Amino acid sequence: MYNVFTFSTPNSVKVPVALEELGVPYKLQAVNVRQGEQKNESFLELNPNGKVPVLTDTDRAIVLSESAAILVYLAEKHGKLLSQNPVTRARTFEQLFVHASGLSPAFGQAGYFKKFAPEHLPLAVERFVTEAKRQLGLLDSVLERGEFVAGNDFSIADIAHFGWIWRRGFPDLALDDVPNVQRWYESVQGRPAVVRAIEKVEGLVPSSA
Repeated sequence: MYNVFTFSTPNSVKVPVALEELGVPYKLQAVNVRQGEQKNESFLELNPNGKVPVLTDTDRAIVLSESAAILVYLAEKHGKLLSQNPVTRARTFEQLFVHASGLSPAFGQAGYFKKFAPEHLPLAVERFVTEAKRQLGLLDSVLERGEFVAGNDFSIADIAHFGWIWRRGFPDLALDDVPNVQRWYESVQGRPAVVRAIEKVEGLVPSSA
């Protein structure tokens, strides 16, 4: 049985999406990051880095953090969402690394400096918003060549990118200038497994949060 310690965040949603796509049972454990629950001692015992998501697998007595690592673990364990073709597999990992090193931090920092920074820093806002838009442009070019980000099959790379583009409102970004990303996003958002996962993670948010 899988337990997913998570919340309605860009990185957290990836794990339920993967589990829904795989069709395996799991339980969600809410960690309300808006109230700082990720800093509680009980959670830090699971992930000293104090971030969601965290996956526990009782079948193998493993505790795993970092959304990309969790996606790889689930795909390899269940034999889905990660091609065995060497080129497609490499492209999938390429996009996972692009997301972890480029798109995800750019989106996160753009949102932070626009909305949460203690003081307004125009240079920081410009830098990260510009980089986030550049990353969207790069992704648009990738999606011009195929239905999904690593080719013509849906994969864990699509799940990784989807999380932050689903929450693109945090850094106030739009998809108007990236038609291929828009097409891809609408396709992914409409997948039944994705619909179910979003409904479940959004249900973790208290009405007063």
